[in-house]
Amino acid sequence: MTTDTTALVTRTRTRGVQTLTLDAPATRNALSAALVAELDAALADCAADPGVRAVVLTHTGTTFSAGADLRDPPAPEALTGLLRRIVELPRPVLARVTGHVRAGGLGLLTACDIAAGAHTSTFAFTEVRIGVAPAVISLPLLPRADPRALARYYLTGERFDAAEAARIGLLTAAGDDVDAVLDPMLDGLRRSAPEALAATKRLLTAKVLETFDREADGLTALSARLFASAQAREGMTAFLERRDAAWVL
Repeated sequence: MTTDTTALVTRTRTRGVQTLTLDAPATRNALSAALVAELDAALADCAADPGVRAVVLTHTGTTFSAGADLRDPPAPEALTGLLRRIVELPRPVLARVTGHVRAGGLGLLTACDIAAGAHTSTFAFTEVRIGVAPAVISLPLLPRADPRALARYYLTGERFDAAEAARIGLLTAAGDDVDAVLDPMLDGLRRSAPEALAATKRLLTAKVLETFDREADGLTALSARLFASAQAREGMTAFLERRDAAWVL
């Protein structure tokens, strides 16, 4: 086993499985410009390394990712690029979630090929509550998740549990012990031929990549426009000040 630690992402490898750990618990692993850049670089290294059979994306702390870092948000095109990197990576990417997932973190989760979560994890698309929309993260979400469920949770920002996340297609499986859930999957990947895995992943992600090709520019522009709006400024300020936004009835 080898380990390489960087500021925001820890890299650990065991028997061909590269684990990338989001390690910014003080910000609840929020997607800052720096974290997005570092994770993207780590994934690029995985793509170029023939010793990597699969990638596990996990986290420290109680939150997988709280979504965009409101104090240091990534450029929308950087987030788009990161999500596409995961989808296009010629290795299976598995999410290992033992905490909570919010907003942009759900895009990260759904870009992965397989996602396992703890029963104690919770999920929410909170964008509408701060005056924006789940724009860029819709690129992997809309082709993979239940549309009626997304309509409810996108529009209301309600919180839901791991069983519901699995039912609507955000998680592959949920359990009390996430590692026990993932173990047979990782064993299967270790027994699979690398070129066959890459070809099979291309079959599975073709429709998702068609969505990126068709919608990425428009959704990236929409995200930038909404984050620059007066409504978003009020929503983000209210969130940081721990008060209701002006529009709350």
